[in-house]
Amino acid sequence: MRRKIPPTQALICFESSARHESFTKAAEELSLTQSAVCRQIANLEEFLDVQLFRRTRRGVKLTEAGQTYSRRVASRLDAVERDTLSVMGNQGTATLELALVPTFGTQWLLPRLGQFIQANPQVTVNFTNRTRPFLFADTEFDASIYFGDGDWSGTEAHFLMKEHPVPVCSPALLGDRAELAPADIANMPLLQQSTRPYAWRQWFASQEMRVEHDLNGTRLELFSMLAQAAMLGMGVALIPPFLIRNELEARRLVIANPHTFESDKAYYLVIPERKAESATLQAFRDWITTEADTYRRSVNGAAEKP
Repeated sequence: MRRKIPPTQALICFESSARHESFTKAAEELSLTQSAVCRQIANLEEFLDVQLFRRTRRGVKLTEAGQTYSRRVASRLDAVERDTLSVMGNQGTATLELALVPTFGTQWLLPRLGQFIQANPQVTVNFTNRTRPFLFADTEFDASIYFGDGDWSGTEAHFLMKEHPVPVCSPALLGDRAELAPADIANMPLLQQSTRPYAWRQWFASQEMRVEHDLNGTRLELFSMLAQAAMLGMGVALIPPFLIRNELEARRLVIANPHTFESDKAYYLVIPERKAESATLQAFRDWITTEADTYRRSVNGAAEKP
């Protein structure tokens, strides 16, 4: 069955005209005559049987339907352009589209990724931030690294590592004290992470404490946001040390109390079952699980030293 899609040239003319709200500026941008742009818009409106612009003596204005359609068309054309540039720029190579939690990607994966690229020069790896699960069928992602329980329908999950968060704060908040007692921390503003809403409750519970306001406090989505808020003295944050190594070494953040707990969730590499046989994904899977295993062993070895 033939698709109900307008001609591409008409969509391009419409997107430019909508962005400028001017047929004249669209014509200049597209190196067309104004009359040619007007014809394309008129043909598109006839095709849709919808008025997209209101014509006035002062020019043109998008109708409500035109505003809605322009946003959708612009996003689709942007996607087509990205895909086109990707194909043009990756001839003879493989591309891995990876969705991942951003702070983990920046602080742990990116410093190691050069090793994978050096060993697999034919593979290009692209990162996109995603903090929560999604439907792979609705995206172009080949795999995802996320923090959860590993239960993601229609996928195979490969364990990478657990989190062991500790309370951190600015040096000014710590003052002259070597560390803060849990009771002291309970009386300070608790910075919350929206993707780990019960982290503070778990931390206090691991010390057999019950704090009534452990779910209260400024709520932020990313560890990088929590770290920034803590550095600004807004409160105490629970963050795994490996995600803030630079901040700790520079003493922009300090560990307020060394006690930690093992989260019941973990970082996983998640691959949709329909792509599990991909040689590129298998190579990436083997590499990152080996890297994660090496990292876990190094952390455990350091913890066992006196």
